[in-house]
Amino acid sequence: MIETFFNLDIMKAAWPIVLSGLGNTILLSLIVVPLGLLGGLILALLATVKHPLVRWPLMAWVDFFRAFPPLVLLVLLFAGLPFAGLELGGFACVAIAFFLNTGSYYGEIFRAGIESVPAGQVEAARSTGLSRLQAMRWVVLPQAVRNVLPDLLSNTLEVVKLTSLGSVVAVPELLYEARQA
Repeated sequence: MIETFFNLDIMKAAWPIVLSGLGNTILLSLIVVPLGLLGGLILALLATVKHPLVRWPLMAWVDFFRAFPPLVLLVLLFAGLPFAGLELGGFACVAIAFFLNTGSYYGEIFRAGIESVPAGQVEAARSTGLSRLQAMRWVVLPQAVRNVLPDLLSNTLEVVKLTSLGSVVAVPELLYEARQA
């Protein structure tokens, strides 16, 4: 039994394959997480705008991509975009699908963080002469990020786990390569 699970010859042969998959997982995560954070922050800042022509389409966008299963979105992009005349590789489709999904989740996390800052903080910042943008940058966002840091980290770990869906469109990530080894 021990020879079956701890066979060093098999482990030596499988290591390069597994490391290749790990590299793809890390690369995909390093692309999707920063883009998702930036997209989410932009969505959250736009969500603070009270105008209904901005707020309602934005809410629909976020709700749609949060509710849409990432696997279905991934397959639609990979198989559907060629019909529209736009052919992307598997890696690009995975990155775009995960960006749309995680950006929406990060947007809701940031929005919740912004709303968690007491209104008195914003009023105090505005009364000192800071503009709305300056108050957001120097007073609200630092507190908001601190408040939602656990949620941001949890979602980031979810993105790393989500990369396993890349094997559906032939992106050899860690778990796929481990199964092949």
